[in-house]
Amino acid sequence: MTVRYLVSGRVQGVGFRWFVARHARQLGICGYARNLADGGVEVLAVGPESAQASLEVLLRRGPAHADVSSVDKSEILDEMPDIISFDIM
Repeated sequence: MTVRYLVSGRVQGVGFRWFVARHARQLGICGYARNLADGGVEVLAVGPESAQASLEVLLRRGPAHADVSSVDKSEILDEMPDIISFDIM
């Protein structure tokens, strides 16, 4: 299952991408987290549905200094290239 999350709020400059990467790797999720020009963070996550559910809970919480206002989720149905790790971009 491949899901794209768009996270809004105070999520840049607070260690959000590192927080996501650490938890995604623990959950066995591959993909990436990257800052967006609008101040949000995009997370592409490839992994089992149960791990995705856990990741979504973590995205909504964020690290201590983050203030997440919304998480928009969209499942990607197109085939994705083989992604074998979780990276910070």
